[in-house]
Amino acid sequence: MRLNKSVILGSVALAAVAALSFPLSSTLAETSEAQESAFRKAVKFGFTGQEIQGGVMLGDAPAGTRSLSFDGQLVPIDEDGKFIIAFNRDAGQSAQMVATLENGETVKKFFNVAPRKWKIEHINIAKRSGGPSAAFMARRRPELAQINAARRIKSDSKGWRQTFIWPSKGRISGMFGSQRIYKGEPGSYHSGVDIAGGSGTYFVAPADGVVTLAADKPFSLEGNLLMIDHGMGLNSAFLHASEILVAEGQEVKRGEPIGRIGATGRATGPHLHWSMKWNNARIDPILLTGPMQ
Repeated sequence: MRLNKSVILGSVALAAVAALSFPLSSTLAETSEAQESAFRKAVKFGFTGQEIQGGVMLGDAPAGTRSLSFDGQLVPIDEDGKFIIAFNRDAGQSAQMVATLENGETVKKFFNVAPRKWKIEHINIAKRSGGPSAAFMARRRPELAQINAARRIKSDSKGWRQTFIWPSKGRISGMFGSQRIYKGEPGSYHSGVDIAGGSGTYFVAPADGVVTLAADKPFSLEGNLLMIDHGMGLNSAFLHASEILVAEGQEVKRGEPIGRIGATGRATGPHLHWSMKWNNARIDPILLTGPMQ
């Protein structure tokens, strides 16, 4: 029996197409999956840091982000899409971030904020009543105005992107967040970390920044007070200094000496009180530096 030549050639052609069709469709599917995966990654947030009370997180905004908000508060974004957020000492257990993209769509990120077990001391005496005297407040109000004005200054510093270092080394004599309860009535919690040191010992900038306040005379509580803005709403305050070595408006670099430890203001002995805030959130410096080495 003789086969038609055209039939044979047609069968060969169909077999060749069939042989090519499987790897081609597989390759197209893999390419499509890779593109979809890249798209999903591009429209997601990236974060480093801890979702914890007093914690700080550095983030990468989704591609094409036009604006960011964190629990309704606008968050600035750097040129490469990086930003910073923080959780207050008494932050609730949930928070939300929303990115609005150029096309009007939104990308959301929900946080489960871990609570902390703070060092709480119960005192069996009543909390002092009556509040501060009129004479004290007459002195205190201008000091608070200077502190608030310094915190409103927003510099272009990139210090917020750096790994922070300890401004001084020594025994930690006071922990962030610790608090006394006076017969059931809570007192103010400790807003920073205390580092014991000899009077006159240098302390350095924990990260790059711009000096926003360098007290020309001791404040009633803080003593010689120094404040530095690290950019993006992140700032440091250094209390009780015996001497301030920098001036307002000066740019400082991480590790640069900026003052000397002292006991000015309301202090029982020479130490450095270092407190940090991101906008209105009080944060724990040790979560930026890690344990003291």
